[in-house]
Amino acid sequence: MSTAAVGAHPGELAPGRMARIAGLFYLFNILTIFLAIFCFRGIIVPRDAAATAANLLAHEAQYRLGLSLEVISTACSIVVAVLFFALFKPVDKNLSLLAAVFRLMACALALVGYLFQLAPLQILGPSQGLNTIQPNELPAIGLLLQRLHVPASDMVIVFFGFHFFVLGYLIFRSGFLPRALGVLSIVSSLGALIYLAPPLARILSPYILGLGFILEVSLTAWLLLKGVDVERWRTLAGANAPS
Repeated sequence: MSTAAVGAHPGELAPGRMARIAGLFYLFNILTIFLAIFCFRGIIVPRDAAATAANLLAHEAQYRLGLSLEVISTACSIVVAVLFFALFKPVDKNLSLLAAVFRLMACALALVGYLFQLAPLQILGPSQGLNTIQPNELPAIGLLLQRLHVPASDMVIVFFGFHFFVLGYLIFRSGFLPRALGVLSIVSSLGALIYLAPPLARILSPYILGLGFILEVSLTAWLLLKGVDVERWRTLAGANAPS
């Protein structure tokens, strides 16, 4: 079978185009999550349920916009998971699937966290219907539910850590992306796994998140600007294609 024909079947994305589309969705993933963080800024006041409730009701549209942007970001991340599976399948189909599963698990946990973020609006809203609870207790309950998204976010980072460990290995082995990106991915994944110990992760959080940001921006930029070594990708795909 000619390796030149691999990835050229009707309806099948060529590897270079696939890489750039993955990079584009990754860019949307990054931009929307940062816009969401900007929308949430100053609304949640830790340890002050009354101030948080007042902010939520005063800036409900802004808060809901932030939640919507988070959902869009996660949707983009799901697309990236699917495209990465196809992109790295010629390297190792099983490991590529494993990396995709870890990323999809992270996305599923993120969606659970968004429900906790939405809960205060449901409780504080005029149609909450919690007649057995005193009105002055509602802000505290809303803040408590909102804070439950923190452990959910920790688990999201952990599953992304597993994802980037496997992805780093695939990048390193592939030869169609720089091995330096693979090493950076593995190092970043080890930092993310520190979130299995949240107190330690809180101390190291700026460094862990900073390293993850460098990785994701570097990978996104490379996919958008350089793509992949198409000939190397096709060689691997041809070697693993059924005879």
